[in-house]
Amino acid sequence: MAALPSGTVAFLFTDVEGSTRLWQHHRAAMERAYARHDAVLRGAVADQGGVVYKVVGDAVQAAFPTAEQAVTAALEIQLGLDMEDWAGTGLPKPLRVRAALHAGAVDPDPDGDYRSPVLNRLGRLLGAGHGGQILLSQAVAQLARDRLPEETTLRDLGEHRLKDLLEPERVWQLLHPALPADFPDLATLDVRPHNLPVQLTPVIGREKEVWELTALLRRPDVRLVTLTGPGGTGKTRLALQAAAELVDDYPDGVWFVPLAAITDPALVPSAIAGVLGVRESGATPLPELLRAHLADERLLLVLDNFEQVLDAAPVVGALLAAPGVRVLVTSRAGLRLRGEREVPVPPLALPNRRPPPTAEQLGLFGAVRLFLERAQGVRPDFAATNETAPAIAEICHRLDGLPLAIELAAARVKLLSPPAMLARLEQRLPLLTGGARDLPARQQTLRATIAWSYDLLEPDEQKLYRRLSVFAGGWTLEAAEAVAGSQGSGELGLDVLEGLGRLVDHSLGRQVEGTGGGDRFAMLETIREYGLEQLEAEGEADAARRRHAAHFLEAGEAELATRGTIAETKADARAARFDLEHDNLRAALAWALAHEPPTAARLAATVQLFWLHRYHVAEGLSWLERVLAHREDVVPATLARLLNGVADLAGQRGDYTRSAAAGEEALVLARSVGDGRLTAWALSSLAFLAMVADDLERAAVLVEEAIGLARQSGDREFEGVLLPNAALLAVRCGRYAAARTHYEDTRRLGEALGSQRLTAAALQGLGWVATKQREDVRGAALTRQALGVARAIDERFIAADCLDSLATIAGRHGRTSAAGRLAGAAAAHREALDYVPDPASQRELDDQAAAFRLELGDGAYAAAWEAGRALSLDEAVAEGLALADALADDGTEPA
Repeated sequence: MAALPSGTVAFLFTDVEGSTRLWQHHRAAMERAYARHDAVLRGAVADQGGVVYKVVGDAVQAAFPTAEQAVTAALEIQLGLDMEDWAGTGLPKPLRVRAALHAGAVDPDPDGDYRSPVLNRLGRLLGAGHGGQILLSQAVAQLARDRLPEETTLRDLGEHRLKDLLEPERVWQLLHPALPADFPDLATLDVRPHNLPVQLTPVIGREKEVWELTALLRRPDVRLVTLTGPGGTGKTRLALQAAAELVDDYPDGVWFVPLAAITDPALVPSAIAGVLGVRESGATPLPELLRAHLADERLLLVLDNFEQVLDAAPVVGALLAAPGVRVLVTSRAGLRLRGEREVPVPPLALPNRRPPPTAEQLGLFGAVRLFLERAQGVRPDFAATNETAPAIAEICHRLDGLPLAIELAAARVKLLSPPAMLARLEQRLPLLTGGARDLPARQQTLRATIAWSYDLLEPDEQKLYRRLSVFAGGWTLEAAEAVAGSQGSGELGLDVLEGLGRLVDHSLGRQVEGTGGGDRFAMLETIREYGLEQLEAEGEADAARRRHAAHFLEAGEAELATRGTIAETKADARAARFDLEHDNLRAALAWALAHEPPTAARLAATVQLFWLHRYHVAEGLSWLERVLAHREDVVPATLARLLNGVADLAGQRGDYTRSAAAGEEALVLARSVGDGRLTAWALSSLAFLAMVADDLERAAVLVEEAIGLARQSGDREFEGVLLPNAALLAVRCGRYAAARTHYEDTRRLGEALGSQRLTAAALQGLGWVATKQREDVRGAALTRQALGVARAIDERFIAADCLDSLATIAGRHGRTSAAGRLAGAAAAHREALDYVPDPASQRELDDQAAAFRLELGDGAYAAAWEAGRALSLDEAVAEGLALADALADDGTEPA
């Protein structure tokens, strides 16, 4: 494809009138006809230096460097199509194509597409036209007026309101003697009766939702649709756009009824009657007059902001007795009427946080597109760069993808750069003020928008909302009952489950996916922050946070009492629960450190293995060090557990001095309290450190005692955790048969306990031992098994070790470039896990790298290494599995 134009670009959109019916009833003929259409269209575009960059069904989109070229191409297309012998294709009538042109400042995306409100506007203009007609926007008419093709003139069709609801567009028609000149009225908003308000900005990032909503409202069995969601999600804008799309479906009009200023449900009939022009008459009640007026009408009512007049829902139900009436409602709570279809309005699409997006990628996501569009409205020279792109994406994440919040933040680019704005978003609500003056007061700040919903709650519902705001990252029903439904003087006057339902109804809470299908609830962070403000204002914050910390401490200690360790795999429900509750644990720890250090110590002791196994090494070590600063308040058994955690985490980061000091102190404390499991844990850490120091005799003594204590206590899972240390020691001593025995014992324990992590560790160790003994076929097969299990359970440490083993085997079999890629990938993912290989392991890796470099040469090796480092873990695993299969197919051992 030729290079896409940029800067001021002229766009030509075309589609075939009535194509759906033609395809349904004359498919073979349409295939022949469309081939001719395609040849004519593409030839004309190419002749004028344009590029066809997108085809959707029979709709074609082309871009041109100048408006003159675009207009000439449109004329050539219509003249060429008019000369075709459509009867020869078997069609019952000629193919009729409508065309529209618009221009604007647009740059192409890296994926070969354009994304801009310019194109949305052009799509609306095309939809207004008729087959055989060429429509020009005011921008194209001005740019091409003095350079029109020969024999052509422009006809002013006047100003028309397109279905994007923006200001009217002056529309022009291109005339040529050989083409039809007269067509029906344009299919714009001016054709049907309506009162849809003009919008000053285009709807952005809601294309999918608009399509789904209009499709739902066109279904004959759907009479009432309610858009729900918290304040600021853009419910009204979405409803207005869908209503504009549907205006042709309702000969008696589409009518917008704003209810934000009404608080008395009894006034709702009057508001509807006022819009419809129904006047009160004599003694007949207004609802009856409305029903009589609507009896034979085909119209759509859009009732906006229904949440504060929910008691008027029966009025809506009565209006639906008229068969031709459809109702679209926006509300923070559903109406609970029979036949109602409730449609939650989601936040706008957000980019992934990792890896950070580039400036070119930002335009792919609705939330960021909205930010950029609104920012350019207040600072025309504003543009994203690769340096600011991560901050812009993170701003949109911090604002939950809420359109109102994003618009308020974007307005601040006049004063703040994106990085500076991001720094201030730690407190969202104070920053997000100063909305457009023509918005309702309740939408000029995000705080006012949320307060609007809060004020509609009953007092006990407000209390529940405030208390639930202490949860970070969501909560379960059980947690809500424990923390928010407290007994005694603070007891709620309503059932927590019932209250949760009310908060969800008012869009102040939402149901989210939990673990194993369990119910879980959450708040958007902006809504939660308002709740925390109210919690502080009511003087309830300390009591709520104390209950919050106590709940998670009790849950964590119950886990420890059950099995002694947090499960080692993501597949295990315990680990999944800790993953979900990580933000809550952080919040509880922060409060407890400041107010109840002994509680913080006990809580950290329940979480530390989670930090180790779920890759939060630096964070976990930081928390433990902060807790140990208050060690005078910690009982010896808990202190031993905390020190064991420091020994593990510091050792993983390569801080062996800190690890040894913590391990030795933990051992003394564990022996003093007679806790065999804590003693074995300390012995295991010290055994690893002895191996690091090449003191293999001491390591052997420590490992043997640790495994003996685990077996005495009957803790088979912990025995499985310790056995790989014994295997590692055996390899370091050159006793490969003993190492295999330890790994086989680990595998049996893993299978017996249903622990996939132990199984993966055992398979990886067996594959590593086979590889060290140059049994490459066996080593590749075992490592492939281990890699598959490790990736399935998100065990990244083991996956990285597997990649290194496969790299070793690949290098021996002459696949050195692939080996370098896998080694680079393994190194990168270890770094991401904050893991530093012990000195002996690092020497092996360095020797392997030197061999690869010698085989490939410095340049080729560096290229392979860097290419591997750029791979995602999934990509690296896929390469490793494919390479293992190829090595198995070799079926031979290296010389």
